[in-house]
Amino acid sequence: FLHSVMIQEKRGMFKMWNIVLVILTFLMIVYGTLIVRTGLLKSVHAFAQSDIQWHFFAFTAGMILFSTFWATYRAESLRSKNYLTSLLSREAAFLMNNFVIVAILLIIFLFTNYSLLSELFTGQEYGVGEATYEMAVGPLFGILLFLMGIAPLTMWYRTSLKRLEHLSRWPAAAASVVVIALFVMGIRQPGALIGMWVVFFSAILTIMEYVRGAHARVKKGESWPVALAKLFERNQRRYGGYLIHLGIIVMAFGIIGTEFFQRETQIFLQRGETVTFGDYTLEFQGAQFFQDDDVTVAQATTAVYDNDGNFIRTLQPRTEVFQNGEGMTHPDAISGIGTEFYVIMVNWEGVTADAATIRIYLTPLINWVWAGGFIFIIGTLIAAWPDALDEKVVVAARRRRELPAVAGD
Repeated sequence: FLHSVMIQEKRGMFKMWNIVLVILTFLMIVYGTLIVRTGLLKSVHAFAQSDIQWHFFAFTAGMILFSTFWATYRAESLRSKNYLTSLLSREAAFLMNNFVIVAILLIIFLFTNYSLLSELFTGQEYGVGEATYEMAVGPLFGILLFLMGIAPLTMWYRTSLKRLEHLSRWPAAAASVVVIALFVMGIRQPGALIGMWVVFFSAILTIMEYVRGAHARVKKGESWPVALAKLFERNQRRYGGYLIHLGIIVMAFGIIGTEFFQRETQIFLQRGETVTFGDYTLEFQGAQFFQDDDVTVAQATTAVYDNDGNFIRTLQPRTEVFQNGEGMTHPDAISGIGTEFYVIMVNWEGVTADAATIRIYLTPLINWVWAGGFIFIIGTLIAAWPDALDEKVVVAARRRRELPAVAGD
């Protein structure tokens, strides 16, 4: 919607699109609350079954009818004032963005409710696994990332192929060099290589938007830091939006790393035994038990070393067991820019002072997901922060509207 409404502002198009996107967003929020709060779907996040579901059903059905009626009734006033003049235009890029996002919505909605639908039509309950989600949605998110890089290069009304080729040629070549280097380093998964190409391609294009804008100001005598600051000051929405794009791209980089390259192992260790996993060696040094009110705590102590035998730090994963028999696992980890070494204690019933079962995860690039989220938040704040000049324009317009009324009095 945030992209689509820009087309409405600039070109008077996509009004109906925007209304439909707003309606779908609201309905999905209500429906998400429905399936979680009523226990309609079996999930670790769901609450117990409740009769409140009928109230939610009635409200959701009412909102669908209400929204559909008014959108249809006002269809004429929501008709676009202009139409697409070229498939190589900013309008077309944003329209494709809308189609991809709605496709992702429909796929996730279908898969989320697949168990309900299968039981309704076949009498058997079937679920959809993680691999199916990734296979269906992963390529669509790749298209979105590609559009994030290409869309800023397009122009209103029409964009020449020559312009797109000129601006994207070197970023595409640089991304290809990165992928070739990854292939030489031993990465062979096609999905990972394609994903990394899209990530680096879009990241370079996004960064180049800042470079081009700042370079134009540097030519006028400003320093690079001042020029970059002025970009955000003069056009918060545009350059804050690019920062949001960059945050999403960084998150995608981390997600590709975790999805394709995460490794795990589980091993039963006695006191003094070690296990080597990746670039780390873990030594089990024993377990302790604590009693605190209504919870029993089982805590393992492990020492982690690098491959040269240098001590890194002590990790103490633990499990809390409550009186009702339910347990809660608390992991411990060593986090770095490249990899997270993540340790949890499993099968707490078999834990003794001298033995425990340890599960280890080696998760590359996971912290890039958090870094991307931080960049996303900063970009959102910049893009949404009230602009002082816009505020002055609004105040001046309001005063002009009030003058005739004052004169009439």
